[in-house]
Amino acid sequence: MQINRDNAEERDSCDPLGEFRDEFVLRPGLIYLDGNSLGPMHVSVRERMQACIEDEWANDLIASWNTAGWYDMPLRLGARIAPLIGADANDVVVTDSTSINLFKVLAAAIRLNPGRKVIVSERSNFPTDLYMVEGLSAFAGKGHELRLIDRPEDVAQAIDDSVAVVMLTHVNYRTGRVHDMADITRMAHEAGALVVWDLAHSTGALPVDLAGADADFAVGCTYKYLNGGPGAPAFVYVAPRLQTVAEQPLSGWFGHSRPFAFDPSFEPAKTIHRFLTGTPPVLSMTALEPALAIWDRVDIAAIRAKSVELCEYFIALVEQECAGFGLELASPRDSARRGSQVSFRHENAYAVMQALISRDVVGDFRAPDIMRFGFAPLYIGFVDVFDAVATLSDILQSNAWRDDRFQVRSAVT
Repeated sequence: MQINRDNAEERDSCDPLGEFRDEFVLRPGLIYLDGNSLGPMHVSVRERMQACIEDEWANDLIASWNTAGWYDMPLRLGARIAPLIGADANDVVVTDSTSINLFKVLAAAIRLNPGRKVIVSERSNFPTDLYMVEGLSAFAGKGHELRLIDRPEDVAQAIDDSVAVVMLTHVNYRTGRVHDMADITRMAHEAGALVVWDLAHSTGALPVDLAGADADFAVGCTYKYLNGGPGAPAFVYVAPRLQTVAEQPLSGWFGHSRPFAFDPSFEPAKTIHRFLTGTPPVLSMTALEPALAIWDRVDIAAIRAKSVELCEYFIALVEQECAGFGLELASPRDSARRGSQVSFRHENAYAVMQALISRDVVGDFRAPDIMRFGFAPLYIGFVDVFDAVATLSDILQSNAWRDDRFQVRSAVT
């Protein structure tokens, strides 16, 4: 079947999510397929940040902790994220970075499972997740073992009565492969293990049901599909049944049951508050809050439906227009097993991606040979997909990627 630009224009004309595109700051002509790495800015952020800086910080100063609601921001923002991940509003808090939150929940899970020494994860998991296990194990000196699987199908075989924690990223950052959260959580619990889910590539891209899956812990970032801005604070979820017994190691004053009593000894809050640490980054949270407001008007099921259509359209076009140029689909072909990104392998993936970026088609590269393309349905349309593939085809056919400037590796790829 031949796919042409008229098809794309027709699909965009009847897209119920098309109206949201103008709510994001994207320069004319830019096709931004990297929202799975850093989402663009929502148009409301500038005004909200200006009010925070000029009215709250500059004028009201410290009173703003009360008058502007700064103190409640971690819980208030957590409550906005909760519906996107299938959690109750009281079970999610926005705080720290994904890596720090991962350290907290891993330590808590290990303490809840004394006598077990194995942590199961994927070799292809995002490296910081694996690094945190290594660092925690070395620091604790308890002889924990990181057991890595090479294929998602190997999870069941890796879980036995020696496993303390199963730690997986719901959507693989390189390939977009989706794990079956409910099934893996069930298997882990049957073996007496706890589960930590990293939702960095799931939240805001596809429906997640932590409560329905009986998940124990989850962490995730807010700067990808939630558009919170570079370095935006992450979130942490703890199942209600664990909130009074899970002990996290970073016992900062905001996790105290009475922070402003200034007690010399730590007494953890008996709620999700105990997973807070230090003073929240108000400016970063202020940028995140208006970005999250859009989800009051958007159905995550509609997001997922369009995401699947965009990804399927992209794959079909690439395979129609770029056949014979060494591209290999690295993502699952089955949309039910794929997140909101499509990855292709290519021997010269870095240079090809740099050539695309030079022509305002922005994706990213993951070593050693992956080109990633993220599809955020709130601001990506079918014409974007068509034009992106046309550009990719031209770069491959013309060998434009061979230009010397595209061979130079930047610090961030």
